[in-house]
Amino acid sequence: MTTPPPQGQNPFAQPGQQQPYGPPQGQAPYPPQPGQPGFPQQPAAPYGAVPPAPPRRKVSFKLIKNVVIVLAVVGVGIGAYISSRDDANTAAVGDCMHRGSSSDTNPDLEVVDCKDSKAQYIVLAKVKGTYTQVTADSKCSSEAKDFQYAYTETGDGSNFLLCLKDYKK
Repeated sequence: MTTPPPQGQNPFAQPGQQQPYGPPQGQAPYPPQPGQPGFPQQPAAPYGAVPPAPPRRKVSFKLIKNVVIVLAVVGVGIGAYISSRDDANTAAVGDCMHRGSSSDTNPDLEVVDCKDSKAQYIVLAKVKGTYTQVTADSKCSSEAKDFQYAYTETGDGSNFLLCLKDYKK
């Protein structure tokens, strides 16, 4: 009859070889047992218990405010881009124009489709430079023989003259 090996020893281990499994000899077992120094133990959940769901993250007022500000800035940028596309400075020869304001000293011209019912004028010539009313009329006379109106725009680094004629549909 054979006797079983002593508890905690590997009968197949070579002399001087450390045991491959289990805690090292003479040291505290891992993890620390209750009552011994080490990390505190969490009580085990009862069998079949579902751990509680993590708390839901609430949307903060600061986040909502920042999103609204970003959307407002983007909206203003898009609106400015769309409104500037139809200004007189984007007009080219052959484009139709609509007069938005009734002021003779500062009419608000915008480019419109020539098939649109709002089309009032057609651009006969566009000349870069700064012109007075007298020089604008003479310049339009030389650029477009049958012009009726001279529109000048200065400022914003884009000075130009538009020679216009009534658009007949």
